[in-house]
Amino acid sequence: MAHLLNTSFLPASSPSLRPTPFLPPSFHSIRRPLQVQAKIREIFMPALSSTMTEGKIVSWIKTEGDKLAKGESVVVVESDKADMDVETFYDGYLAAIMVDEGGVAPVGSAIALLAETQDEISEAKSRAANPSASPASAPPPDKSPENVVATPAAPVMVAKAAAAPVVVASTHPASEGGKRIVASPYAKKLAKELNVELATVVGTGPLGRIVAKDVEAAATSAAASAVSAPGGGVKPAPSLELGTTVPFTTMQGAVSRNMVESLAVPTFRVGYTITTDALDALYKKIKSKGVTMTALLAKATALALAKHPVVNSSCRDGKSFTYNSSINIAVAVAIDGGLITPVLQDADKVDIYSLSRKWKELVEKARAKQLQPQEYNTGTFTLSNLGMFGVDRFDAILPPGTGAIMAVGASIPTVVGTKDGRIGKKNQMQVNVTADHRVIYGADLATFLQTLAKIIEDPKDLTL
Repeated sequence: MAHLLNTSFLPASSPSLRPTPFLPPSFHSIRRPLQVQAKIREIFMPALSSTMTEGKIVSWIKTEGDKLAKGESVVVVESDKADMDVETFYDGYLAAIMVDEGGVAPVGSAIALLAETQDEISEAKSRAANPSASPASAPPPDKSPENVVATPAAPVMVAKAAAAPVVVASTHPASEGGKRIVASPYAKKLAKELNVELATVVGTGPLGRIVAKDVEAAATSAAASAVSAPGGGVKPAPSLELGTTVPFTTMQGAVSRNMVESLAVPTFRVGYTITTDALDALYKKIKSKGVTMTALLAKATALALAKHPVVNSSCRDGKSFTYNSSINIAVAVAIDGGLITPVLQDADKVDIYSLSRKWKELVEKARAKQLQPQEYNTGTFTLSNLGMFGVDRFDAILPPGTGAIMAVGASIPTVVGTKDGRIGKKNQMQVNVTADHRVIYGADLATFLQTLAKIIEDPKDLTL
């Protein structure tokens, strides 16, 4: 029972196979009830991804002294890929916060103490104030802290209130009874950078949640008001302080490690020119139905990979490689302070309309730093598209653990020679594939690109 209830019982008896001695009935009649010993538990920094070595505290959802229920979100942690809410396994009270907002802690280290009852809060605070106490001053074994690894929870619509309270005339639409403003972590960060008071922003997200576009709109409106006001001037946008050294963010550190790791993989590159007139015409036809060009390219790539499984394979140990059973297209997305690759899973099997809706959802979650691990670490082939910036060609670095990545340039009107010897104009784009040469060879990429070109130049299969 002690194991099931996760509490310590006194008096405690160690397991034994010795026979129980006979006790007279009078002894049983005066047996006293068991006493429950309360506990102080440590809340650990969880590992939110396979590559995470440390995490940053974005905000504490709860404050010291708050009562917690099992499964309740306590803190928002920034991992190397996303911001995630973290929940606790146990009921109790948040007795002491050991890592403040903005602080960084290694995975597995204590970030807070959880007291089972209010009576243990003061003791927990003293332990937090002196974490390196000597064994002589440590509490008896039966009252030692029990370790609790906080677990990542699904993103919830709660964020910690701003440190300085804001007095408003009425309850904010994105608040819980006026107690805290509900905003995505990215919206909070953006508000700080743009000097926007979240209390003045009306959220357009689910249940009135404030999202990034709401903050941007508020900042634009404030700037316009400043210009139109008599004698008013435009407040300069936050600028970088030149000459300063800035440490990597958690995400930038992860990107740096991955890029260095990729140098150990022998890669090669193959380029190809693809005519996009038919794809452009299809996009114009179905764009009004919510279809995105990214989804079209991902779908075309997935269909080509289905015919060339070796290009969808991966080598992780340098001794063997895996023919991946699913075709999951990861697409690079630039976000504030880094880069992430949301994954369109089973892209060859999902219809283009569902794929487009899923992509829009993933992008929104990526920019709000709310992606779940399976939404960014399950890619088997990667796309990186800079065509929207007018870039005509570039090479991409191979992400560790994958077989290939394709860099997509802009579709540009090009003068070409036709088969009958005339001069014509076609829209063409350049794609360059970087591949792991331990697994994929030149002929593999050449035939894959030929298949991809046929699909894009005759895209009827993309809408099936």
